[in-house]
Amino acid sequence: MDQQEILYGYSSLVISALLFIAIVVTNEAGFRIGRFVQVRTNNEVKALTGSIQASILGLLALLLGFTFSMSMQRYDSRSLALIDEANAIGTAVLRIQLLPEHHRDRASDLLSKYIDKRIAMGQIDLTKSAQRSDYNRQIIEIQNQLWSLAVFATNEDPRPVTTGAFTKSLNDLIDNQGRRSALLQMHVPEVVLILLFLVFISSGGILGYSAGLSGSRMVAPIVLVSLLITLIVFIIIDLDRPKRGLIKVDQGVMIELQGAARN
Repeated sequence: MDQQEILYGYSSLVISALLFIAIVVTNEAGFRIGRFVQVRTNNEVKALTGSIQASILGLLALLLGFTFSMSMQRYDSRSLALIDEANAIGTAVLRIQLLPEHHRDRASDLLSKYIDKRIAMGQIDLTKSAQRSDYNRQIIEIQNQLWSLAVFATNEDPRPVTTGAFTKSLNDLIDNQGRRSALLQMHVPEVVLILLFLVFISSGGILGYSAGLSGSRMVAPIVLVSLLITLIVFIIIDLDRPKRGLIKVDQGVMIELQGAARN
């Protein structure tokens, strides 16, 4: 990524673990502060604290739903982009048969190499910019060679139903590759994630403070809620990390295409 954000360089597991620790620590700090001011707090203030706690938890639920929806939409878009690119490549492979015979072997060889490079690049972490740039350069070079071949074939046979059909499929192939690459750069803005983390930590603090005012600890419920919300945050972050997280777009369609192109 050319403009990589700060959090992207860290593992989603590490971020989630630190977030869970932060919520537990903040909860404990809030509990101790609540216990300290308990004797000087009347029932009206305690009731007001409960209302504030409910508001913060409601805001947290809203942000969780909003952020999860954003990350899921981007994951779905990347999955569909992969399918569209595989379909475009598959069409180009089929339309090789429309080229003049002496161009077919060369076109088939180039498309096989192109599929191999696209599959290999699809497995490289976005943080490895140098390696991805090298693969991208090779992919563009193969695209240029395919386009030059299409130009030569069109000059020999300008009919739209033969070489024209192959040229169109090649153009679609290039367009879909560009769209898929662009979608890899689209993710939930980091400021939204940071806001989610701040609200999450604040909710832990207010829960602890409210428990401190009541004079009773609620360790198991608070730890359970914190753990569940941390797991949701982990899923949100992981969905938003193409090539890096545990949840990745399945490249099965491209691998199947790779086998078909070699037959």
